[in-house]
Amino acid sequence: MKVREAKLEDVAAVMGLVHRVVPQMRASGNFQWDDHYPNVSVFARDVAMATLWVAEVDGQIAGVAAITTDQEPEYANVGWDLSELAIVVHRLAVDPAFQGKGVAMALMLQAEVICRTREIAVLRVDTNTQNEATQRLFPKLGYSLAGEIGLSFRPGLRFQCYEKRLLTKEEGAKRAPSSR
Repeated sequence: MKVREAKLEDVAAVMGLVHRVVPQMRASGNFQWDDHYPNVSVFARDVAMATLWVAEVDGQIAGVAAITTDQEPEYANVGWDLSELAIVVHRLAVDPAFQGKGVAMALMLQAEVICRTREIAVLRVDTNTQNEATQRLFPKLGYSLAGEIGLSFRPGLRFQCYEKRLLTKEEGAKRAPSSR
């Protein structure tokens, strides 16, 4: 498996992956994604911002994740300090053909590499309350459940928020470049 930064020409394959994942999500009662989100423009913006990562197996895109510093305002509702710079994983998905093979774990470990490289103290992620696979994965990777929120752009859904601290807040503040 190879994890690499996505290119614009990967977006079509990423959308194919999304179209295979969404029916599986719906069948399990997880309505986090639909026919409108995520979409081509969202992934193209992730590529333009150099935040979209893909996991490849034998040249095929097996998984995707946006590894950003974008924190939702609602994260404050679980007690997180949004002024603290954090690496945040969004739009994590694994093609059904590759589920259970460590693809999501590889993408989450890439987030840790980015976090350590940029000397950022904390990683954060949210997941739909119906997504049992990620609720099992995140604690295995050392994430702690911080609480549950609603997101204004996904009304009616609930999300669990997880955090993994690599450095204390003070260590991160000392080490993080002031230009960010």
